[in-house]
Amino acid sequence: MLQLLHSKLSNPQNVAAIIVGIAIVATILTIAMPMFARDSLASRMKNVATERERIRQRERERLAQREKRVSLRMEPKAYMKNVVENFNLNRWLGTDQAKQQLTMAGFRGPQAEIAFLFFRLVLPISLFLLGLLYMFLLQADMPITFKIGAAVGAAYAGIKTPELFLKNKIAKRQLSMRRAFPDAMDLLLICVESGMAIEPAFRKVSGEIGVQSVELAEEFALATAELSYLPDRRSAYENLANRTGVDGIKQVSTVLIQAEKYGTPLGQALRVVSQESRDTRMMEAEKKAAALPPKLTVPMIVFFLPVLFAVIMTPAGIQIAAQM
Repeated sequence: MLQLLHSKLSNPQNVAAIIVGIAIVATILTIAMPMFARDSLASRMKNVATERERIRQRERERLAQREKRVSLRMEPKAYMKNVVENFNLNRWLGTDQAKQQLTMAGFRGPQAEIAFLFFRLVLPISLFLLGLLYMFLLQADMPITFKIGAAVGAAYAGIKTPELFLKNKIAKRQLSMRRAFPDAMDLLLICVESGMAIEPAFRKVSGEIGVQSVELAEEFALATAELSYLPDRRSAYENLANRTGVDGIKQVSTVLIQAEKYGTPLGQALRVVSQESRDTRMMEAEKKAAALPPKLTVPMIVFFLPVLFAVIMTPAGIQIAAQM
């Protein structure tokens, strides 16, 4: 068998025939393989497009569900709008400071302003009338000057209640943003140094920081939207600072404005702001820790010392009573 194979391969004609056959087969495979090969790039692009449409549909459904639960801009109620327009409350009770406070408290749109003006009118009048009814019907033996003074005090409380409500909402909102701001700055710095532009960086941070602070995520999302449609990017940064009122965010807005204007490196400036925000948070924590001992003095005197004296003096009192 081996001798026969060796004799066949020793013949130059047989070797040439084998080489020609291999060349023909290779040529046929070369021509035919592209016809049967799958376009992997087109398949992958199709899969990416399908996945993108699926994600877009999911985001739309989630946005629709969120809008059903809560909306940033709600239509004003008819009766409130009628009262505000008929009495021209926007002229008498509406101020730029009140609008700024509403924005800082997270209330946006015409409904928030109309509701605030409505309650600034209705609440003092309602409390004044309720105070008069209570004083003249249930406290008939009191002097009339005291009754009128109590009703006026109730009306004054009605005037200040909306303002106190806004101040409380602003304080809670700013506290939430201050706590999450250093982590948000670290995320923003990572995104910027990885090569992202500021819009996708804000979008990425708003999606990640929502676990710690929904308010800060909302403000970053609004800043991303304003950067997309406002003609002047400086206005978007200034609006972000004005909406929050947080010193750290104001500093970041100033850094971003200077970077847009002068072309300064953004990563180094954000790193400095991030470190300063962390130092500020640490200083606030140390301040609260230093203020803890004086605050514990009164509870210790009122609650701990009597128990301590009882534990110490009771055995001695029992022994003295037993000896007597």
